[in-house]
Amino acid sequence: MFFELKAHHTDLRHAFDNNLSDYKDTIPEVLHCNAFVVLSNGIDSKVGTLTSPYKFFMDWKRIEEDDEGVVSLDTLLRGTCAPHRLLDLFENFLLFDGEGSEVTKIMAKNHQFIGVNKVMDQSANIEVLKGKLGVFWHTQGSGKSYSMVFLCQKMLRKLGGSYTFLLVVDRTELEGQLYDTFSGVGAVTEDNVRAKSREHLRQLLAENHRYVFTLIHKFSIDPKKETDYPLIADRPNIIVISDEAHRTQGGAFARNMRFKGIPNASYLGFTGTPIFKDEQELTRNIFGEYVSVYDFKRAIDDGATLPVRYLNRGEKLAIENPDLDQRMADIINDTELDDDQRRKLERAFKRDYPILTAEHRLDAIAKDLVWHFNERGYQGKAMFVALDKPTAVRMYGLVMKYWPEYVAELKQRIAKAEDQQEALKLKHHLKRVEETEVCVVVSSEQNEVQKFANLGLDIELHRKKMVDRDLETEFKDDLALIYRTLG
Repeated sequence: MFFELKAHHTDLRHAFDNNLSDYKDTIPEVLHCNAFVVLSNGIDSKVGTLTSPYKFFMDWKRIEEDDEGVVSLDTLLRGTCAPHRLLDLFENFLLFDGEGSEVTKIMAKNHQFIGVNKVMDQSANIEVLKGKLGVFWHTQGSGKSYSMVFLCQKMLRKLGGSYTFLLVVDRTELEGQLYDTFSGVGAVTEDNVRAKSREHLRQLLAENHRYVFTLIHKFSIDPKKETDYPLIADRPNIIVISDEAHRTQGGAFARNMRFKGIPNASYLGFTGTPIFKDEQELTRNIFGEYVSVYDFKRAIDDGATLPVRYLNRGEKLAIENPDLDQRMADIINDTELDDDQRRKLERAFKRDYPILTAEHRLDAIAKDLVWHFNERGYQGKAMFVALDKPTAVRMYGLVMKYWPEYVAELKQRIAKAEDQQEALKLKHHLKRVEETEVCVVVSSEQNEVQKFANLGLDIELHRKKMVDRDLETEFKDDLALIYRTLG
């Protein structure tokens, strides 16, 4: 342990800038065996790690989850330095994320430490619980991925029994994010533990892996091939961690997993979204009761996440024409859109088309699209459906105009982040944003090069990519869904 204590009238920042930073430079040996660092002036107190910038030093406001929460040296000392808690923090709640000079030492936040230990207390009776370990509800932005790592690693150390943790999500990008978190901190050192198919999942669960990652869709049934769902694994020493448990765990795939695919496993649900009353009984039947709750209000009060603000983004046209959307819908619904009908549609919207495709309107939509796509809570494939082909190409140019602006803003957010785990999360997010590919997917037609050139647009570059990558095939399921949705 390392304490830097200042007089009560001294700003706590001085403990970091004038003392701790100096010690790190001049006598680094004093911190070689350090678990974590406490800064206090007797009134304000914070805890952090050797690599934490001052803004990542955090309050420790509670001993128990139901405590009101108060910033005090007494609470911090009892919460982190009582002998059993100090040794627990040192053994189970410190992680190293990154590589080389970018390695960051992470300490669990107050709510993560309490929540994980509540699950551990519950799991002491794992045989009695009959597979229901409970629901871990910690609101969005509270660091659920790292909480999973802390929990799984401590369970492996304390429970024994050669447990395998199966982490189940419902989106490919979430699977990638979880895998990146676990591998980034060294919990996962194997490359081939993300199930590629049901047979691969069966193989992985038959082997001695600590962690396996899968999509819930691996538990689907093909009615043409199977009449009943096959057994995947009957081992009792599998613990299934269901991420976003509020979303999919009542569906057919999840029932296949629990009752037929992996019937002897224990299940713990993680969610960042409150479960509606009519869903609570279902969730109780699946996972059991809430075992730890860190709700949105408490996270805001603690400064762990920001309050939500509603922003109306629908006013794009700035014209008094409330029947425009309805007229368009009526014509589309009454039309098969062959060449004649398409011309009818063009005539019907001859006046509206310049308004709908005005440069300032498309520009505003493109900027909104870039931010919405990257800020919607997950990163995966998405499609923007334009009014026509030229508008699609124009939108591509406008999206690419704003993409670097979003990247620059994201880098600023990383630099200004007030939470260490959040900064690391944003860095992973930045990596994916920079790897994202934006493509135009439109059907070909005769004389399209000249047609687009007359509008000041170049279709050749996009057409080459569409052909080389066969993008129409890649997106065919999405396009079919859109066509069905539009009737």
